Amino acid sequence: MKVLLLFISGALVNNVVLSRFLGLCSFLGVSKKKETATGMGAAVIFTIFLSTMLCALVYMFILKPLHIDYLQTIVFIVLVAALVQFIEMYMKKNIPALHKALGIYLPLITTNCAVLGVALDNVKKEYNFLEGLSWGVGTAVGYAISITILAGIRERIAHNDVPHDFQGMPIVLVTAGLMAIAFFGFSGMIT
Repeated sequence: MKVLLLFISGALVNNVVLSRFLGLCSFLGVSKKKETATGMGAAVIFTIFLSTMLCALVYMFILKPLHIDYLQTIVFIVLVAALVQFIEMYMKKNIPALHKALGIYLPLITTNCAVLGVALDNVKKEYNFLEGLSWGVGTAVGYAISITILAGIRERIAHNDVPHDFQGMPIVLVTAGLMAIAFFGFSGMIT
């Protein structure tokens, strides 16, 4: 039951983008089209899933037993960066259209603080492997939901008459703020 609650909490209640404001660079940059936003969401889900498992195993079996868990941030950054490089090489070879559409934002997953935030959350909250994986995948799904919703709204806004001062990024930020308010309605449901 706790695993399901952690998943729902990560996806909706404590949405990584809309309530914790992590991963905003790719959230705002890749959300122009639904196709690229969905692709980025899938890439983040895949990355967080793998990095959560990898970081948890390294923490449990290397850092903690050797009493060097104070190095967790540095080690997690290196692990995430290496993992994203492998994912980028895979996508470049096997899914070139999505790789090209994501452009510079794919390598930015390396610096996406949401990916690192999940790994650090798991250690801070002392989740076991399954709980950490549930939290991580829930967080990633929450990111994917948010970016896909924003992309759908941005596509509709593009065909509307937006006042000159709000055109471009200002209307996107207002939209993201309104989405954050909407997701705030989930707060208090699960801690």
